Amino acid sequence: MVLHLADPLTTLAHGIGSQHDLPISPFYAFAGAFAALFVSFLALGLLWSASRFRGDRSGLALPAAVRRAADAPATRTVLRALGLAAALALLLHLLLGPDDPARNPAAGAVYVLFWVGLVPASLLLGPVWRLVNPLRTLHRLLTRGRARALAPHRHEPRLRRPVRPLPARLGQWPAAAGLFAFTWLELVAPDPASTTTLLIALAVYATLQLLLAARFGERWFDDGDAFEAYSALLARLSPLGRRHDGHLVLRNPFHGLDATPERPGLVATVCVLLGSTAYDGFSDNPSWINAVQTSPLGRTPTATLGLLASVALVATLYCLCAAATRLVSGPHPGPLTAFAHSLVPIALGYLVAHYFSLLVTEGPRTVSMALGTDNAPEPAPPLAPGGLAALQVIAVVTGHVLGVVAAHDRSVRLFPPAKAVAGQLPLLALMITYTIGGLGLLLN
Repeated sequence: MVLHLADPLTTLAHGIGSQHDLPISPFYAFAGAFAALFVSFLALGLLWSASRFRGDRSGLALPAAVRRAADAPATRTVLRALGLAAALALLLHLLLGPDDPARNPAAGAVYVLFWVGLVPASLLLGPVWRLVNPLRTLHRLLTRGRARALAPHRHEPRLRRPVRPLPARLGQWPAAAGLFAFTWLELVAPDPASTTTLLIALAVYATLQLLLAARFGERWFDDGDAFEAYSALLARLSPLGRRHDGHLVLRNPFHGLDATPERPGLVATVCVLLGSTAYDGFSDNPSWINAVQTSPLGRTPTATLGLLASVALVATLYCLCAAATRLVSGPHPGPLTAFAHSLVPIALGYLVAHYFSLLVTEGPRTVSMALGTDNAPEPAPPLAPGGLAALQVIAVVTGHVLGVVAAHDRSVRLFPPAKAVAGQLPLLALMITYTIGGLGLLLN
C-alpha cells in the first residue's frame, strides 16, 4: 500500500492510504491462502487428537531478580509517571499547537504512536497500557486525595460512598463500545485530526471513565477502558505473560491465547476490531467514496452505517458459525464465546497488514514533529511495493492459520473425538470467508 504522505489528514484519518493495484497476482495470493488453510486443517485433524494448550498454567518462570524488578513499586511508579507525562504533553500540543496535522504531532500521537504502536508494544511486553494508563493513575490520585480530605470525618460513614461491584453480565461490552467509538472517530468523523475534535473526544472519554471508576472502583479499567482491553487482548499472543500463580513467565503464545477469558462482550470486542479494519480497507474504494458523497443521508451518517454494517457482518458470520457448530457437534459449554479467542490472531493479521506501513513511516514523522525538528526529511517507505504486498498477504494468511490452530485445540477439548473434526468445518468455512474478504480488500 502507498501512504498519502502529501495529505497527512487523509493518512491519519483513515490509517492507511490506497490499497489497490498491489504488485502481486490475486490468483497466487488466494491459491496460497487456501492451500495453507486446507493443509493446516488436514494436518491438525490427522496429527492433533488431544488438547495441548494449558492456558495460564504454562510458562517458564523468569529469574527471581527479573520478576522483582518488574513488580517493584518503583518500576510501576516510573511507568505511571511516564504515562501521565505523555498525556500532559499531548494535552499541551492540543491546547497550544497549530490546528494543522502537518505541523502538530497530536493527531499522529493518537492515531499512529498510540493506536497502532500499542499493537507491537502489547505483543512484545504484554498488557502495557494497564501499567501506563494515565486515567488509572488519575483515578488513584483522586481517590487518595479524597481519602485524605475525608480523614477528619472518618467517624461519619455517610460521607463515604461505597464502591459497587461490576455486574458480571457487563463483561467487555463497555470496551467494545469504546473501541467502536474510537474507530468511528478515526474513520468516520468529519475532521478527526482537528485539535478541537480530539480535545472534545478525549475530554468526554476521560470524564466518563473517571466517573465510572469512581462508582465501580479501579477494577472498572480492566474491562471498561477500551484501550486496556485492546492491549490485554493482543497481549494474549505475547511470549511474556503471567501464570495463574502470578509469576512472570516466558510462554508459548498459544497458551496465552488459550487463557483468554470467555466473558460477555468478548465476541463484540473482537468483531469491532475485525469489522473496523475491514471498513478501513474498503473506505477508499472509488465506488464507496462515490456512494458516500452522493448519499441523500449525508457523508457522516452514510459512513457510520457502513462502519456499523461492516462490524455487524463480521459478527453475524461468527454467530452463524457458532450455530452451525452446535448443529454439527451438539451442545457444548459457551457455544458463542468458546472459539472467540481464535479470532484474535486474525484481527492481529489484519492490523499488521493495514497499519505496518503507517507505523514505520508516519511514526518517525510524528516523533520528529514532537521534538521540534520540522525540517526532518520525508520518511521513505519501509519496503518496496512488492515486498509490502507480500507482507500484507503473509500477515493475513498467517493470522488465519493461527486461528485454525487455536480453534482446533479448543475443538478437541470440547467435543468427543468422533465429532471434533466435523465440529471444525463451520469454523474452516468462516476462516475461508474471512480470508476471501481480507485478501479481496488488499488486492482489488
